[in-house]
Amino acid sequence: MPHPLHVVAAVIEHEGRILACRRRAGKADAGKWEFPGGKVEEGETAADALVREIAEELSVGIEVHDELSTDDTDVGGRVIRLTCLRATLTTNRPTASTDHDAMRWATPPELLTLDWAAPDLPAVRLLAGTPATNTPEPSRGS
Repeated sequence: MPHPLHVVAAVIEHEGRILACRRRAGKADAGKWEFPGGKVEEGETAADALVREIAEELSVGIEVHDELSTDDTDVGGRVIRLTCLRATLTTNRPTASTDHDAMRWATPPELLTLDWAAPDLPAVRLLAGTPATNTPEPSRGS
């Protein structure tokens, strides 16, 4: 089995809201919402990759805090290992993105109203306080 593709995403919190970004047309998962970020390059730490990716995508600086989650998701036969790291802005709020056609600041419960890319869903559920779908539920009978 091939190694998972390691991707990092920023859960940027500001005044009780979290930044969500919608993938623009022409990108994989166009129209789906995600936390901004990207691939971890050879020799980079997750935090270093995230600072670089956010600067490239959103033209803002962030301070990375702790890890929220790491989850593996099969997307079309490829495993994406997404590490979501909590972060705060060190510069002004972003106004544009190279990869997204919309950005929205949402409260944790509001995150559930958006159509998320599959790799981001476990972190969204965690932030919103809902059970993860990969956690076995008690049998209910058929």
